[in-house]
Amino acid sequence: MGPTVARRTAPKGRPTPQFPPAIPRLHNGDRLTRDEFIHRWDAMPELKKAELINGVVYMAPVAHEGHGRPHPRLNGVFFVYTANTPGIDIGDNSSVFAADDDSMPQPDCLLRILPEFGGQTHSDAKGYLIGAPELIAEVSASSASYDLHDKLNLYLAEGVKEYVVWRTEDTEIDWFIRKRRRFVRLPAGPDGVIRSETFPGLWLDAPALLEDDLAKVLQTLQRGLNSPEHTAFVAKLAGKKRK
Repeated sequence: MGPTVARRTAPKGRPTPQFPPAIPRLHNGDRLTRDEFIHRWDAMPELKKAELINGVVYMAPVAHEGHGRPHPRLNGVFFVYTANTPGIDIGDNSSVFAADDDSMPQPDCLLRILPEFGGQTHSDAKGYLIGAPELIAEVSASSASYDLHDKLNLYLAEGVKEYVVWRTEDTEIDWFIRKRRRFVRLPAGPDGVIRSETFPGLWLDAPALLEDDLAKVLQTLQRGLNSPEHTAFVAKLAGKKRK
C-alpha cells in the first residue's frame, strides 16, 4: 500500500471553493474575436508583440539582427521628422484599434497627424489608438511576408494613406501611396530619394539607408525639412490647430 496523501477539503458544511479557470495563452494561428485577443494579451505581460489580422493571431519570433537593426534606423528617420514638424506624432509598436472588429495590428512604426491638427486618429481611455494612422511602416523578411498581403489589404481598407515595407532579405524598400482605392508604389526621384506626399519634407534616401550610410540619410532628410514644401505643411497644420 502506498503512502497516504493528505487532501485539502472544505470544512464540513461549507461549499468547496471554486477557482477561476486559467486564461488560455495566445498562440500563432489562433482564431479569436478582438475582445478574446485583448483578454489573452492582457494576461501575458511578458509578451512584446502579437497582432490580430482578420481574426487570426500572428506572434513575432524573438527579434534577431535582421529586424533589430533596420527597425531603429527607420524609426530614427520618423523621429527626426516628428521633432521638426509640430502637430505630428510617432509610434513604435503601438496597437491600433481597426474599424474591422477582427483586427488589431501592431505596426513597427507609424506617423500620424494629431487629432487637434486635423488627423484621422485619436486615443481611447486606455491609450489605444483608434482609427488609421496616416503612415504605417513595417520591417519584413521578404515579399512572402503577410506584411505585403493580409496587412497591406487591411491597411488599405482602413484608410492608411502611405505604407512602407522594408524587405530585409530582399534588400528593398517598398513605399506605397493610396491612389483610387488601391496602393501603388511611390517612385523615387532621379536621385533615388522617395518624397512622401502625405508628409511633405519627409525625404528618404532609400539606397543610402540600405547601404547603412546613415549620415547621408540624415543629410537628405534635412534637405527635405528645409524645403518650401515642409515649411508650407507646418504652416498648414498650425492653421488647423484647434484652440
